[in-house]
Amino acid sequence: MNIRPCVIGLGYVGLPVLLNLSKKFQTFGFDVNKKRILDLKKNIDSTKEYRQNDLKILKSARLTYNLNDIKKSNFYIICVPTPVNIKKKPDLNPLISACKMVAKVLNKGDIVIFESTVYPGTTQGICVPVIERISGFKYGKNDFFVCYSPERVNPGDNKHTLKKIDKIIAIPNSSNVNKVKKVYKNLSKKLIISNNLEETETSKVIENIQRDINIALMNEIYIFCDKLKINFENVHKLASTKWNFTNYSPGLVGGHCLPVDPYYFSHIAEQNKIQTRVTLAGRSINEYMRKFLIKKIKNFLKDKKINYKKDIIIFAGLTYKKNVSDMRNSQSFKIFDYFRKFNRNTHGLDPFLEKNLKEKIINYKDSKKLEASKCIILLVEHKKLNFLSKKSNLKKKLYNVFKINQGKTYQ
Repeated sequence: MNIRPCVIGLGYVGLPVLLNLSKKFQTFGFDVNKKRILDLKKNIDSTKEYRQNDLKILKSARLTYNLNDIKKSNFYIICVPTPVNIKKKPDLNPLISACKMVAKVLNKGDIVIFESTVYPGTTQGICVPVIERISGFKYGKNDFFVCYSPERVNPGDNKHTLKKIDKIIAIPNSSNVNKVKKVYKNLSKKLIISNNLEETETSKVIENIQRDINIALMNEIYIFCDKLKINFENVHKLASTKWNFTNYSPGLVGGHCLPVDPYYFSHIAEQNKIQTRVTLAGRSINEYMRKFLIKKIKNFLKDKKINYKKDIIIFAGLTYKKNVSDMRNSQSFKIFDYFRKFNRNTHGLDPFLEKNLKEKIINYKDSKKLEASKCIILLVEHKKLNFLSKKSNLKKKLYNVFKINQGKTYQ
């Protein structure tokens, strides 16, 4: 089999897959977002994960938003988002849409691999029937094959890039193992092979549920310490001297994985009449943190005699975590947006978003507005914002919401 890969969805997950495979195969990259394709053809990555030089390996002719262009592919890797809707239920529409598109160009014997996060049973219970209905092929007769390899992309993390991490992949049909390994050995440091789709789907969601719950525990302890006026930083340092203490910190939990995966797991549990008592416990605490910090900021400003409805206040760091441009489920931006509704003098400051949200944020090097502000509230500690704590005239205005000893910085 002459393998001709095609990556469907070129966001945070799909783009690194495409870049790595393009070094070994004539790989197509497909996305329904026309602007995304046109940007990539110009070697521009709007997510700011890759520089122009990194994208030169991509051949313009293989980047497309036209389904007809990928008809000759025979190895499809689906990397589309799987969010939740307003009711916190799984929204599989992007995934189902991708399945429909692939089904229209599918040929007998083709392989389809899913990287999108799903709840157990989705690949075989939802994706396969969609492909069968449109293509006319039968999965049970080996007309086409599916595998599942959950993405482990961590935006902004240069240490755990695709080629430096282990990757799991479920290959139900043993006859495809060598073909799949030939492709996927280019996408990881080490491949862990499974033959079970549901086990592999489950492993993905619990990776992120575990982290969500651990952060929630620290957030709850942080809230406890704050209310009792106990120094959380000192408590954390003391506790971490024990050999088996796991080092998690409190914070705002955003992005695409942690705020989403627990709801996928609880959804399938509910469908099977299984009561989950712990899975969503982390969600309630982590979602409450935004309200807690809004109240904390209000109290701080009141103590400093700063009027959040009138005075110039700058909120620094608006993406969902440090050193990335990703705005998905950003709690920091929601905090900024809350205060901005009361006051036109409330400004945002984020080096990663100047081109994305010009009307809402100032240039992070705008010294005049920084000096004119009464307070700079630090929500996300981007490296590019380190200057705020180094310049004495700005340091005295700085308030880091997750630091307890504010007297050392805000006088």
